[in-house]
Amino acid sequence: MPSTPHHGPPLLPTEGNYSICSMHPSNFTRGLTGVNLQMDEITTWALWLSIVAMCLIIIIARLIQGGVSRLRHLFNLRTDPLQQAYWARNGTVIWPWLKKNLVYATLRKKRHNRNLQVGRLNMGTIPSRFHTLLLTLYILSNVAYCCLLNFKSCNKSALLAELRGRTGHLAFVNMMPLMIFAGRNNAFIPLLRVSFDTFNILHRWIGRLVVVEAIVHTGAWMAAKHIADTKEGNKNGMMEALYGSPFLSWGTVSLVSMIFVLVQASSAIRHLAYETFLHLHQLLAFIAFLGAALHGHQGQLPLTSYVYVTIAFWFLERLIRLSKIIYRNFGLRSSTRVIVEALPEACRVTFELKRPWELRPGCHVYAHFPTLTWSLSSHPFSIAWYDTRPTPYRSLEDEKLPSSVKDLDPPLPSRTTTSITLIMSKKDGMTSKLHARARASPSGIINIRGFIEGPYGGQESLHSYGTVLLFAGGVGITHQLSHVRDLLETYNDATSAVRKIVLIWSVRSQDAFDWVHPWMTEIFQMPHRRQVLKVLLFVTKPRHAGDIVSRSNQVQMFGGRCKPGRIVEEEFEKRAGAMAVTVCGPGAFADEVRAATRERVQEGVVDFMEESFSW
Repeated sequence: MPSTPHHGPPLLPTEGNYSICSMHPSNFTRGLTGVNLQMDEITTWALWLSIVAMCLIIIIARLIQGGVSRLRHLFNLRTDPLQQAYWARNGTVIWPWLKKNLVYATLRKKRHNRNLQVGRLNMGTIPSRFHTLLLTLYILSNVAYCCLLNFKSCNKSALLAELRGRTGHLAFVNMMPLMIFAGRNNAFIPLLRVSFDTFNILHRWIGRLVVVEAIVHTGAWMAAKHIADTKEGNKNGMMEALYGSPFLSWGTVSLVSMIFVLVQASSAIRHLAYETFLHLHQLLAFIAFLGAALHGHQGQLPLTSYVYVTIAFWFLERLIRLSKIIYRNFGLRSSTRVIVEALPEACRVTFELKRPWELRPGCHVYAHFPTLTWSLSSHPFSIAWYDTRPTPYRSLEDEKLPSSVKDLDPPLPSRTTTSITLIMSKKDGMTSKLHARARASPSGIINIRGFIEGPYGGQESLHSYGTVLLFAGGVGITHQLSHVRDLLETYNDATSAVRKIVLIWSVRSQDAFDWVHPWMTEIFQMPHRRQVLKVLLFVTKPRHAGDIVSRSNQVQMFGGRCKPGRIVEEEFEKRAGAMAVTVCGPGAFADEVRAATRERVQEGVVDFMEESFSW
């Protein structure tokens, strides 16, 4: 983002300013000459106010939504399904219309999380209608701010200087939300109850916007420099300036790094080798931010402090992540122990943690195995199951047989140990190595060292709904199991409004049932399960037609593809109270569930929640 430093007061373009008209073009290639700092400051405030306004709108909507959910929850703790009829009806037409046509709506037809494919290349997903509206308004506002120039200026170089200043200024400002939205520990996630997946989408598009503004910033300087060099007859002036000025050199380093990030972060490249992409992406982004900071420092540019704060946020977020990992996984003498069991096309991975966790249904974590890969894994895994049990302070290996009466003192007070279990579907990379190592063991089970980061997610509560539909595709069952367990426990404790739970799981073959067999057995043994829970299993590629057998009306199995539209329609007609529809699974499957839910939101209280890990 080059421009040559200038010491002294900036010269602002003003109408009728004779000095601007008569100044040599080379003056507008240095420092802040011709830059409209006053308008730059106005556009900065306008940009921040628009972000704050949107956050306030979302907070107010969430407060209203949370208040209604809280009242619905309290009034239905001890009601029967018929008594929840009041809460099944929409109290207004505006909010259901907004849900169908904006909040839950796809940009076009049904496609949202289903990946676009060009041959074998993955071209990413399409933002939802609401995401598109937010991004369009944000990008157009930046374009409008860049166009607030003095087009009547008598000096073309002065106009280019003003454009250079505006685009560089906005690029610095946008770096802060760009970095904040990329963090897993982003404070706006719990504040706004917006998923990390949504912030990831915003991060990508704001990043593209920053790169474009940096390119325009540099292009404006190059155009002004070309005009000046042409007038002076200096053919090598631009290269001499770039090589001779640390200020311009650091700006060039930042710009080149940004362009590499833009190309490297494209979906096609990102999906070819995600781990390689991620670490290269972080390295290039850091070089870009460092170059921008030194560029601003060398030239004493306004808003350089924004880049410093952005870099500080980057370090702080990683410090928080590292602190979580150390606290959750490491004790004075030991660390988290991992048990890996090989399953058909997947692994059941149990982490025995050093400290207890407070887990919410629907949480996910990031897992790392130092003996398998040198880098921190960045793929999220939903927590399928968790157990908390009392354990002694000393392990059996450290204990000695009592040799005197003194050794028979009362034991130390007990403490609790949390173990969480994940299902890792075998893909390329780390999960494939883990499955191969466990498979090679004679018992199919190995013990290794590892640690996890989290928990994240689990922002939405289902306790206020009378009817809950839980759709799962493949390994997405892990996200839904914790909800089933939680809803059954709260039903038995009379602490939730739920009266009907329907778990719908679509898998390719019956082999997937082995993934969750022990937990489903435990769920089926829970009190009052038959009164509340119904399980629908769909096997798209059964080995034999005779294998498709329904155990009872509460556990039904079908061959063929799941049809979410038919299920949502049937359960909507028989619902008790307000209905929640959640989904975790492949993009195409999730899009079908979203489309089926949208068809019903204007006919009664139906809320849609999707757990997606798009990358």
